[in-house]
Amino acid sequence: MEISNVVYFVTVSMMLTLAPGPDIIFVITQSISKGRKAGISTALGLCSGITVHTTAAALGISAILHQSAIAFQILKYAGACYLLFLAWKAIKEGETSLSTESVNKQSFWSLFKRGILMNILNPKVSLFFLAFLPQFVSTESGHVPVQMIILGLIFMLQAIVIFTIVALFSGAFGEKILNRPGIGKYINFVKASVFGLIGIKLALTDR
Repeated sequence: MEISNVVYFVTVSMMLTLAPGPDIIFVITQSISKGRKAGISTALGLCSGITVHTTAAALGISAILHQSAIAFQILKYAGACYLLFLAWKAIKEGETSLSTESVNKQSFWSLFKRGILMNILNPKVSLFFLAFLPQFVSTESGHVPVQMIILGLIFMLQAIVIFTIVALFSGAFGEKILNRPGIGKYINFVKASVFGLIGIKLALTDR
């Protein structure tokens, strides 16, 4: 791969990562409601899921998913159900007050798994990488699957950097409002609404 091609790929990837979408909104809501560490944990989970989609695209599994309407629908509805489950949990959390002390008790691995599950269970991400990565692959250089995996790792690294910065700023904002009386139920209501809307949108959208 040429350096100029890699630079162009990174630039486009950064623009796509910063664009409003389910992943960055998920990081923002988690960071505001649960703190910076929670947002970073969630971001690491989301970005780790990229390796799964990249490998699937490189090996042609995403192409099978693209061809199989049944497989696509199953994965899509599984992802939508998971997001609606998170919305339901957020509504239940609304019955209890939030504070910086309770936020710090949140398990890193539970948030990491939440992020990676959300990413893996979205079949549109697999189809995105199947369509996106080949545009930056040099067929003359050979080893196309290896090039796609390398590009996927580069995409993951830049996403980790951007999501971490977003989590830090969102978490700082959350800390300023988190301990205000009665604010917790409103934060959880907004978080539940975000999860619910993303889940419904995923269930209703086509490929």
